[in-house]
Amino acid sequence: MAGLRIAFLGLPIAALLLAEDGHEIVLAGICRRGAPGTRRLRALLGDARVDVRPTLAKTYVRRVHEARPDLVVSWFWTTKIPAALIAAAPLGGFGVHPSLLPRWRGPDPYFWAIDAGDATTGVTAHRLAEEYDTGALLGRRVVPIDPRWSSWQLARALDGPSLGLVRELAGRLAAGERVAEALQDESAVTEAPAPGDELLEIDWRASADRIARRVRAAAPYPGAWTFIGEAAVVVTRVEVVERPRGVEPGEGRVLGGRAVIAAGHGGLALLEGRIVGDDDVERPADVGALATILSRAGPSRGLSG
Repeated sequence: MAGLRIAFLGLPIAALLLAEDGHEIVLAGICRRGAPGTRRLRALLGDARVDVRPTLAKTYVRRVHEARPDLVVSWFWTTKIPAALIAAAPLGGFGVHPSLLPRWRGPDPYFWAIDAGDATTGVTAHRLAEEYDTGALLGRRVVPIDPRWSSWQLARALDGPSLGLVRELAGRLAAGERVAEALQDESAVTEAPAPGDELLEIDWRASADRIARRVRAAAPYPGAWTFIGEAAVVVTRVEVVERPRGVEPGEGRVLGGRAVIAAGHGGLALLEGRIVGDDDVERPADVGALATILSRAGPSRGLSG
């Protein structure tokens, strides 16, 4: 099977794997500086064919056309890809999104899948289209979500299936196979925007299980947050426990050396986080540091929510 000539956009590891499979990477646009694999890709392709954070304006589109790719592949490219660039390749282009489209379209599907309590998620190959994540579906792989995972752990769990799907689809197209395409069901779309500070502020009136999901969904960054006394605290790991007696939601006690906060139902022990300083710098806080902050604040109200 002869490999394809591929114009690549995204993180270098996918381009390196495609090259390993026998495809020729005629041009590679890397989405961020210092991305692992960039040096290896430069050594393989030469500096002239590797660009870090290129602007996909007319000049770059012209370069892609001149490179004569068969296919455009996107893997974690973070800006819109012009239709004129995709049109440079007779086979068009595809990307892989880390959710089961059309569920969780958008830049942060990891957060929303965990926050919603989804039992499964996955990765979806789709045609590149004018709007993000809207192109026809080409294939998917389903992955169960471990209820202990943070957003970062979910992202890592999806990398392997995602890269596998990139390689599989490129191989099928190289073999001349006609890959079935299915339009996305617009009535089933859910959006996955980047969560803002207001959403990430912990509402202690919610159940402990609900809050714990949000903490995991936002961990390690940007993190769910709250006030303990006057201190702003980003909470990145918790344990659901019994609600402390004699306190209302948002109030806490130091129990067994841990800061335990009452929720609307149940309680949460704070295990890891970051303390936001007056300079807005976030500094790591372990279970002892979080307990100390609460002990200084006292058991009375003072937490957000």
